[in-house]
Amino acid sequence: MFLSREEVREIDRHAIEEFGVPGVVLMENAGRGAAEVLLAQGVRGPVTICCGKGNNGGDGFVIARHLANHGVPLHIFLFANPADLTGDAAINYQILARAGLPIAVSLTVSREFTNALAVSEWTVDALFGTGLRGSVRAPFDQVIAAINASPAKVLAIDIPSGLDCDTGQPLGPTVRAQHTVTFVAKKIGFAQATAQEWLGRVHVVDIGVPLAIQTNATGRIA
Repeated sequence: MFLSREEVREIDRHAIEEFGVPGVVLMENAGRGAAEVLLAQGVRGPVTICCGKGNNGGDGFVIARHLANHGVPLHIFLFANPADLTGDAAINYQILARAGLPIAVSLTVSREFTNALAVSEWTVDALFGTGLRGSVRAPFDQVIAAINASPAKVLAIDIPSGLDCDTGQPLGPTVRAQHTVTFVAKKIGFAQATAQEWLGRVHVVDIGVPLAIQTNATGRIA
């Protein structure tokens, strides 16, 4: 099964509004599942986690919490003003902050960020999800360039930032991942041969969406 950008949104809407699955539960399941993929790869750290202000960044906060619980050393970067976080992403940011995990807030590619990348075993790309439609803007183009230039292996969350969900084509600067953890099902663009160099190995993680939604949310899903 492959999902389009709109089908992803529809599945989330059905799960939250009609089945009563809180969005924060879906985010928790997504982040924990992604952390488990990293742990299965034998991660030792350090891991640099790059978070945007949306739900993809919220997934990154959850990943950070679960890796920290397993003793993995972390560098966590938020490329947004914390005051701009909303909903489930804001909830998970506050959990990290109250747990005492240091989160570096950066609106540029700082020396602290490039130094963290240089010593990291893995980088987690939690900048943008499947909703991205246009080319990323500054400073995210420089952030992506720094990620790609670093020696760390890259795990992309849901989709490599900069890759179009529906076409599998890069929209401009795009994260080149060795592994991609995607949720519920692969995305339509993943089937394109051109997407493979950006995706690496794809892991599909179940986030607890009821099977009835996956099979009935749209007429095309079967």
